[in-house]
Amino acid sequence: MLQIDLWKRLCICGVVALGLWLALPNAFYPRVEAHNDAIAAVEAGNAETPEIAQALSQWPDWMPSGLVNLGLDLRGGAHLLAEVKVADVYQARVEGMWPEVRDLLREERDRIGPIRLQSTENAELRVRLVERPDMASEAASLVRGLARPVTSLTGAGASDIDVSAEAGEIIVRLSEAEQLATDDRTVRQALEIIRRRIDEVGTREPTIQRQGADRILIQVPGVGSAAELKQIIGTTAQLTFQPVVSRTSNAEERPGAGNEVLPSLDDEGVYYILERAPVVTGEELVDAQPDFDQNGRPAVSFRFNPTGARKFGDYTAENIGNPFAIVLDSEVISAPVIQSHIAGGSGIITGNFNVEESTKLAVLLRAGALPAGLEFLEERTVGPELGADSIEAGKIACIVAFVLVLVFMFASYGTFGIFANIALIVNVGLIFGLLSMIGATLTLPGIAGIVLTIGMAVDANVLVFERIKEEMKSAKGPARAIELGYEKAMSAIVDANLTTFLTAVILYAMGSGPVRGFAITLGLGIITSVFTALFVTRLIAVIWFERRRPKTVLQGRALRLVPDVTSWDFFSRWKLWLGISGVFVLVALGSFGLQGLNFGIDFKGGTTIRTQSVEPVDIGTYRGAMDGLELGDISITEVFDPTFGADQNVAMIRIQAQDDQESVSAEMILTVEAALQEAVPDVKFTSVESVGPKVSGELIQTAVIAVILAIGAVLIYIWMRFEWQFAVGAVLALVHDVVLTIGVFSELQIQFDLAIIAALLTIVGYSLNDTVVVFDRVRENLRKYKKKPLGEVLNLSINETLSRTVMTSVTTLLALLALYFLGGDVIRGFVFAMIWGVIVGTYSSIFVASTVLLWLGVKRDWSKPDATTGNQFANIDA
Repeated sequence: MLQIDLWKRLCICGVVALGLWLALPNAFYPRVEAHNDAIAAVEAGNAETPEIAQALSQWPDWMPSGLVNLGLDLRGGAHLLAEVKVADVYQARVEGMWPEVRDLLREERDRIGPIRLQSTENAELRVRLVERPDMASEAASLVRGLARPVTSLTGAGASDIDVSAEAGEIIVRLSEAEQLATDDRTVRQALEIIRRRIDEVGTREPTIQRQGADRILIQVPGVGSAAELKQIIGTTAQLTFQPVVSRTSNAEERPGAGNEVLPSLDDEGVYYILERAPVVTGEELVDAQPDFDQNGRPAVSFRFNPTGARKFGDYTAENIGNPFAIVLDSEVISAPVIQSHIAGGSGIITGNFNVEESTKLAVLLRAGALPAGLEFLEERTVGPELGADSIEAGKIACIVAFVLVLVFMFASYGTFGIFANIALIVNVGLIFGLLSMIGATLTLPGIAGIVLTIGMAVDANVLVFERIKEEMKSAKGPARAIELGYEKAMSAIVDANLTTFLTAVILYAMGSGPVRGFAITLGLGIITSVFTALFVTRLIAVIWFERRRPKTVLQGRALRLVPDVTSWDFFSRWKLWLGISGVFVLVALGSFGLQGLNFGIDFKGGTTIRTQSVEPVDIGTYRGAMDGLELGDISITEVFDPTFGADQNVAMIRIQAQDDQESVSAEMILTVEAALQEAVPDVKFTSVESVGPKVSGELIQTAVIAVILAIGAVLIYIWMRFEWQFAVGAVLALVHDVVLTIGVFSELQIQFDLAIIAALLTIVGYSLNDTVVVFDRVRENLRKYKKKPLGEVLNLSINETLSRTVMTSVTTLLALLALYFLGGDVIRGFVFAMIWGVIVGTYSSIFVASTVLLWLGVKRDWSKPDATTGNQFANIDA
């Protein structure tokens, strides 16, 4: 009986209300954002000014205030991918052990004789026994007593150092377990310090997260350029206080074992020979503030923690009259003579600072020293103008796509189309509610994910509506037809959406940045689409039915793309369909083999600069400005974006990766920008993207793995849900779609970047969605018509699901076409891949997957094997 219990109705309404409640702040974005900024300012201890009070009053405190964060491509800002040089820490760790090792062995001088520290280029400590090399093993045993347990779960029970004796020398190295623990601590410490430094600047909604074993992803909206962001975080600010051995003017002078030569920051040509092992380091600093010295010059005052204060005090008491060096990032900024015992652990750093420099140094020291250097592998800058344009383009595309789908559904299903439209509006609201709740970041590909969700969200409703139409033909009455429609469509809806959700999970796990943003919106969209189709639309239909008690439903549609009843023979020319697919696959493979893909910088490394100017773009002038820079292959193209009119004067400049560099060169980017500004004074750089060769190679590998994992996951899932023949047919159809899509990009030489991989994986999900719906009906009909030849069952199943296949494809294409023409040129290649994928996916689900299944054959009934399978193709040959 068609009914829904009261408690279920209340639960459905409650979930919808909660989701829309959480999404509501996004409708008042500027006001809520100002309100949140004011709250953050008050919590930071700032006085409540009239401006802050006004901002606080713009949004009620009792209302939710969570917003969907806007990504860099929508707000503008800077993106960096930094690799922490973890190996640099090993050398510092073992060198720091020298004073402890020296003091220990000096106590045993009577037995082992004098010792001498040896120079080495490896991350190890070598100590030679000068007179008693035969005692090396015993001395090594003494040093092993300095070992400490590794402080990590993976290194439980292991020691932090390995000590060995060799040819009269003691060799101390970090153990493998300690190296792994050190790597983790170093990256965690770098992550926290970068976060502190960026927080000191006061930027909004930064994204700072670990990526992989030794990399950190940094995205900061509102920062003018990646170069500016690198200035904030790129300085290590490693402060040390080291004993001075001597002073010299020769930078090449041999310092001796355990020592190093460092230049003076203020006196050019002056160098200091220092002991490598510091007395105190910046890690023991608890505060640093801009200050002035006794002469009124800018300086920085500092204060140590109790441990650092004790070490600093003991050293100054024992070395009165001796100089010691204050070293910042391998430069001696001051080398005063110790005049007296400095107790209390505080002091002042003087130098040739101005006020701005002393303030910046204080910020860096207060935030802490980076434990290791950073190598920037990838950087992107998006100007605020481009971000505003992207937001506008995304809004227009979403609105147009939304309207097209709403009109199409109403024209196709009448009253039930209105039910689906209400559910679709709720669906989008729930997506934004979930994004707000988890604090997700919305990017331009994320908007594409929402638009795609708009197109695909109606699929579950279409499956149900088409099933209700079929049940109405059996004269069971509208109430029973609606109930059976939802029951019988459930299996297809779950299978189709679960497989697409699998690809979204793989996208999220393997992707980064915008790809992850797309995966999040796609995955959440699948969840909300299934919920709204199975619960919200059904509740609306039940309430409507209880009030109206109609005699019939879903009859007399205004728009029919496919006749209500079809009996087309899709397999009478199966050899032709397979031949056409084979030819297209060969053309795609041939094009890929002959001319390859037009890889973007994501995959081959390099720099892309997007410019905009008042004057029309003159490619010759642009090229002439960069001819003398010796940057190798440079591609310059003018971009016409019909979204914003013809007077944009936008150019894209692509510069190949420099062979001798493993990371991004900021100097090269600045040189190019300076050369272009000299040739075209009014040029603006709206975005800059750079990817080092190291990262680009890894991205190719990751992309291939992602596609293989997606196809493998699909194979396993369908095998478990159906049979191996179904899985093989579905996977061959997926490979067919992926190959044809790659072939189109190769043939047309459209730029192939990381976003296209996201499109390929989504194509895998969409194509599978179509195929699974057909296969689900095939499975049902095989159980119903046990004596029918497989060819007839397949034809019947495809005809029964044809209306749904066409309807879903058309609604998805309507949304994608709106995004293609109105979403801006930034994601046009991505959307083109999606459009092509929908077309070939629809074709392959009907003609490729089913034909392969027909060729392989299946059991007629899983519970009762049927021997009357016969020759399947004999029944369909013309």
